[in-house]
Amino acid sequence: DDILGDAYEFLMRHFATESGKSKGQFYTPSEVSRILAKIIGINPAESGKSVYDPTCGSGSLLLKVSDETRHNIALYGQEMDNATFSLAKMNMILHGINDAEFENGNTLSTPKFLNGQALQTFDFIVANPPFSTKAWSSGVSLTNDAYNRFVYGTPPDKNGDYAFLLHILASMKPSGKGAVILPHGVLFRGNAEAEIRKNLIKRGYIKGIIGLPANLFYGTGIPACVIVMDKQNAQTREGIFMVDASKGFIKDGNKNRLREQDIHKIVDIFNSQSEVEKYARFVPNSEIELNDYNLNIPRYIDNQDAEDRQSIEGHLKGGIPDHDLAELSGYWEVYPSLKNTLFQYKRAGFSELQVSPDMIKQTIFEHHEFLSYSEELHRLLENWIIRFTPILKDLVIGLHPKDLIEGMAEDILLSFSDKKLIDRYDVFQHLMNYWADSLQDDVYIIATDGWTANPDLIPENLLVERFFQIEKKKNVDLEAERDETLRQLEELLEENASEDGFFEPFKNDKGIINKKELEKRAKDLKKDTSKPLFKAEDNAELMNELMVLEKYNALILKEIATKKALKDAVVDLQVKIKQKYKTLTETEIKSLVVDDKWIKTLRDTIQTEMDRISQRLTQRLKELSELYVKPLP
Repeated sequence: DDILGDAYEFLMRHFATESGKSKGQFYTPSEVSRILAKIIGINPAESGKSVYDPTCGSGSLLLKVSDETRHNIALYGQEMDNATFSLAKMNMILHGINDAEFENGNTLSTPKFLNGQALQTFDFIVANPPFSTKAWSSGVSLTNDAYNRFVYGTPPDKNGDYAFLLHILASMKPSGKGAVILPHGVLFRGNAEAEIRKNLIKRGYIKGIIGLPANLFYGTGIPACVIVMDKQNAQTREGIFMVDASKGFIKDGNKNRLREQDIHKIVDIFNSQSEVEKYARFVPNSEIELNDYNLNIPRYIDNQDAEDRQSIEGHLKGGIPDHDLAELSGYWEVYPSLKNTLFQYKRAGFSELQVSPDMIKQTIFEHHEFLSYSEELHRLLENWIIRFTPILKDLVIGLHPKDLIEGMAEDILLSFSDKKLIDRYDVFQHLMNYWADSLQDDVYIIATDGWTANPDLIPENLLVERFFQIEKKKNVDLEAERDETLRQLEELLEENASEDGFFEPFKNDKGIINKKELEKRAKDLKKDTSKPLFKAEDNAELMNELMVLEKYNALILKEIATKKALKDAVVDLQVKIKQKYKTLTETEIKSLVVDDKWIKTLRDTIQTEMDRISQRLTQRLKELSELYVKPLP
C-alpha cells in the first residue's frame, strides 16, 4: 500500500504539472491532504461516518481521510472529468477500497448525491475545487437554485469559489464539518463575495482559516488557504481561529513543499486552538466586524521578522542598546546569570561587553548554566533513545512501519514539548528526515525479510568500524604513504620543471616523462661518476643531476610498491567483510543496525539542532558588538 501510494503521488504530481493548468483543477499534495483530514476531527476511532468530496479528482483527499480512519469510513466523491473519474475509481481499487461511491458529472449543475429532491448530507467534507472557475454557473439557476445553496448570497458569474463553498455548506449535516482549499482571494474580495462572507461569519459557520505557503500546488503558483467549516455549535461561535503557515515550507525544485514539522505544527496548533505569536490567534467577531468582515490573514497576524533598530546614541557614544538585549529574553530566562557575565552597565539604556568579541563563544560554552541546560537536553534525548532501543531491536516480520514511526515521532515531540529555546518541531523534523532518507527502507526490509545480514541493511563501513579496525588503520596508513609519495614526486618535478631542468630532455611533446630513458641516464651517470679519475668537486652539476634522477626513480618504485600493498590490503579487507556477513549472529545484526547505525545517526543529527541554540546566540551577540564597537565621529 505504501509503495503504491508513493508511485501514485509521483505520477499525479507529474500529471498535474503537465496538464493541470488546462483543466483549472490542481492536484492536492498529500501533505495538504493530511492536514485537511486531521483538522476536521477525523481519527481512527471514527466508525459509521461518511465523508464526501464534491470535486474529488483522482480521489487523493478521500484516500488520506480513509487512511486516517484505517479505512473505517464511507467515501463519496463526484468528478466532472471522465478520465479523472475513472482514475479515482482505479485508485480506490489499488488501495483495497472497494465500497467507495463515485459519480461522474458536474457537481454544481447536476449533483449526483441526493436525498429525494434535496442534497444528501455528510458528516465530513473535504475538497480542493478548481480555483476561480469562470464557467461554474452554466446549467445552474442563480435565482431559483433547486437545492437552496445560495441563501446566503449569489456568487459572481465569473468566479465559482464561493459556489463550491456554499455547495459544501449545504451538503453538511447539522453537526457536519468540512475543510476546503481555496485561493486567498476568497478572504478579502468584495461585492457579492463580501456579502456571502459576512453572512457566513455572522452565522458562525467558519471555524478557522489556515494560510498556506505560495507555490505549493502543482499546476499553479497561487497562494491558497484552507477554510474550515463546522455547523456544530455554530450559533455560539464568537470568532475565527486563524493560522498563518505561509512561512513553513522547504524548497523542492521549482515548488515549495510542506515538511513533516510544518504539517504537525499546523494540526497541533489548530486542533488545540493555541495562540502562538506571529503564527496563530483566535480573532473575535468584534474585530472582524471592525474590518468590514475582511478575513485577510495579515490584518490579524503580523508574521514579519523585526528589523534591527539602529541606535544613533549607540553609534555616537558606544554601547549596545538594552532593547536589543531584551529581544534575547528567551536566552536570559534559561541562562539568568549569563547576561551579567557577558555584559555590564555602561549608562542608562546601554550595556557593554565585558569580554572581547572573540571570547563570546567560549564564555557561553563554558558557563555553568549553559552546560547545565545542554546536559538536560542530552538527558531528554538519551531517555528517548533508552525507551526506543529495545522496541527497535524487537522488530519482527509483518510489523507496520507507519505505526512505528508515529509512535517514535509523537514521543520525541512530547519529550521536548516544554523546553525553552529549542523548537520541538525542529527536533521532530530531524527524525522524520532520517526516516524518509533511509530508516524507513531499513524497517521495510526487516518487516519483509527479518534481521538479515545484507549490505542494504548493514553497510560495509559498519562492519569495518566494529570488527576490522586494525585492517582499516593499515589501509589508512598505506593511503597516507601513497599520497605523501605522490606529493614528493610532484614537488620534485616542479622544482626541476624549467626549460633547462633535469627532466626536460626526457619529456615528449605532451610533457610526459619517458621513464626508461630517464632510468638509463641515471645508470650512465652513476657509471661515469664511479670511475677512479672522476672528481665530484669538479662536476657538481653532474652529481646534482644524478641525485635528482635517483631520487625520482626511488620515489617511482616506492609509489608502485605502496599502490600494490594498498590494493592487496583492500582485497584482504573485502574478503574478510564478505566472510563476516556469513557469520553474523542475529544479536550482532541488531546491535550493528540499531546501535551503530540508527541510534548513532539520530544522536548525531539531533545534536546539531542542540548546537544551533548556542550558535544563534553567539552570532547575534557578535553582530551587536560589531555594530556598536567603534563610536562614529
